[in-house]
Amino acid sequence: MSHTLGIRQAQKQKTRQALLDAALGLLEEQSLSSLGLREVTRAVGIAPTAFYRHFRSTADLGVALVDEALGSLHPMVRTTVSTAGDSDQRITRAVELIAGHVAAHPAHVRFIARERHGGVQPVREAIQAQLARFAEEVRTELAKDQEAVGWSDDDLQMLAHLYVDQMLITASLFLEALEASDEERERVAQVATRQLRLISIGRLHWLD
Repeated sequence: MSHTLGIRQAQKQKTRQALLDAALGLLEEQSLSSLGLREVTRAVGIAPTAFYRHFRSTADLGVALVDEALGSLHPMVRTTVSTAGDSDQRITRAVELIAGHVAAHPAHVRFIARERHGGVQPVREAIQAQLARFAEEVRTELAKDQEAVGWSDDDLQMLAHLYVDQMLITASLFLEALEASDEERERVAQVATRQLRLISIGRLHWLD
């Protein structure tokens, strides 16, 4: 009996993932607010009623896509601002990690960029919750740095949000340059590096 249940659970998970993958593909060309569940189930090859065994609505599916797109990035974000290495090394590491993630998961990055200010409230709120969690994790890492001595919690939180926002901007820049020449992608990396350096320089002189 347990073996049978295991097979059923595995099949259910496989179908759920197929729905997520199909939706992500369809969302390359449209927003979540215009996506119909029949489109998604047709792409997977299941009956529309079967959709509700996995998600309550397309908004619920969108929230699951947010978790899939952002949930696994917390270690990467912490790594980009960890205290290992000097400022330039940390910035280089951050730009390389972001560029690599965008190249590996462009559809997820495009989905987040579009739906962050999209028309589906639960998805917007899920994205904002993940970004707030990122900012809190970045703040925790920044607080460990010698340069944080004398900073108030509010200022550290403000700085953390600046870094998170800049990471999103950098990801969008790399996304736009995915099909561009090597020279253009290198230019994007240089711009992203300079922007992060500007924040770091401002950080050094904030208490002045």
